[in-house]
Amino acid sequence: MRSIELSYTIGQPRTSGPGAPALLRNPMMDVLHAVRTQGSISAAARSIGLSYRHVWGQLRDWEVELGQPLIFWERGQAARLTPFGERLLTAERLAQARLGPQLEHLRAEIERAFARVLDGEGEADAGQHDLLTLYASHDLALSALQEHTAQAADRLHLDIRFCGSVDAIRALNEGRCSLAAFHTQPFAAAGSISARTYRPLLKPGLHKIIGFARRSQGLMVAPGNPLRLRDMDDVARLQARFVNRALGTGTRLLVDELLLQAQLLEADIEGYHRIEGSHAAVAMAVVGGTADVGVGTEYAARQHGLDFIPLVQERYLLVCLKTSLETPAMQRLLQHLTSAAWAQRLLTLPGYAPDHCGEVASMKRLLPWWT
Repeated sequence: MRSIELSYTIGQPRTSGPGAPALLRNPMMDVLHAVRTQGSISAAARSIGLSYRHVWGQLRDWEVELGQPLIFWERGQAARLTPFGERLLTAERLAQARLGPQLEHLRAEIERAFARVLDGEGEADAGQHDLLTLYASHDLALSALQEHTAQAADRLHLDIRFCGSVDAIRALNEGRCSLAAFHTQPFAAAGSISARTYRPLLKPGLHKIIGFARRSQGLMVAPGNPLRLRDMDDVARLQARFVNRALGTGTRLLVDELLLQAQLLEADIEGYHRIEGSHAAVAMAVVGGTADVGVGTEYAARQHGLDFIPLVQERYLLVCLKTSLETPAMQRLLQHLTSAAWAQRLLTLPGYAPDHCGEVASMKRLLPWWT
């Protein structure tokens, strides 16, 4: 087995959205990805700011090191990855997708540690007044909000711990965080699976709901949608290889809701019990050809070059304890959420839109199934 060493760099603030870099960078994977997308070594070299000679030499050195060809070296032909090169790149991207939540948390922790030194914050300023701990399902908009608040003048730090939506609210109720995030269909019936799952966890006298965003979820399929999938009925009828999310996640609740609406059983879906830990990992399973379809966000599909068939517009919400609403950190967060700058940032994310952003509302207002 080859050894792996991890490293990081310190630079200017990164950006979210299509084309955002991987959380862990590797020169060989960057070159292979560039060759795959650009179709030539010279174009790949230009896209990553290196010379043709340098990239050519690197590829040859890596092939010697690995004992396998990475590129089809055919004069006058478009550069293509060999099957080995494709498998290597896909395996690395899938591993990064599976570890995405943990890598995001690690990156944020290191950024926050450096911020205290580079921004001139001393130990006396390192208390909890500038920190909110948030448990949530892994979501692009939350990562963007984390960057947005950290870069603002008041430097509010969101310590995001990624887990399923159901588990996030449980963490809030157990005192492990200041804030939780979950997503649900805004027009689900009072007897729906989502309503039956979330209602026992939310207490009107204890919790306050805060509007955040609307996002699109649907089927992530290979480019061109070769199976012509339109909904879960098609997934079952054509026995498309499906990849699911884990129990305790909001997307798993959504999948079960869609099956119930279509009068389908778990056994009708080939791969129902195959689990991946994030939207990105589901997308990579489709990219790698080990699955035909999965349910995820539009952003995850677009980021990985997949086609997206929208199924629902769901509401992504924050929830906190009523007693924490007046704390300085929570008030600063609400100011950020209601700002025009944040609304504009949210609109740049594919599949997202502001939805009662920063509004503190009753359960019934933002959860119509609430009774």
